[in-house]
Amino acid sequence: MASIFSKIVQGEIFSYKIAEDENYYAFLDIFPLAKGHTLVIPKKEVDYLFDLDDETLMGLTAFSKRVAKAIDKTIDCKRVGVVVLGLEVPHAHIHLIPLQSEADACFSKPKLKLSEEEFKTIAEKISSAFE
Repeated sequence: MASIFSKIVQGEIFSYKIAEDENYYAFLDIFPLAKGHTLVIPKKEVDYLFDLDDETLMGLTAFSKRVAKAIDKTIDCKRVGVVVLGLEVPHAHIHLIPLQSEADACFSKPKLKLSEEEFKTIAEKISSAFE
């Protein structure tokens, strides 16, 4: 059975897409820790990040860097944090989180509740800065 992330890539489940190429997909986390919190995934469904082949892992890192630079250009933050947990969805993924402090990357804190309009605006802003 396909993971929720594979269903997002296939268009079966809606997402606020930031960027996409033939191998990778980036979209807003719908339970964000901060405005602009983005997930980056390989389109190839592999459960554990470190089970990805080297080429896919390096490509995911390079694609994530491009997304992080777009976030940094468009979201007010001191830095874009990178977090890899990988426990909640069986599909390798990287969290890119706009940070004002280290506490902004605490996954046990309450998630932001954003409107559909806020999600759309954020996604469009970051996407337009993606190079």
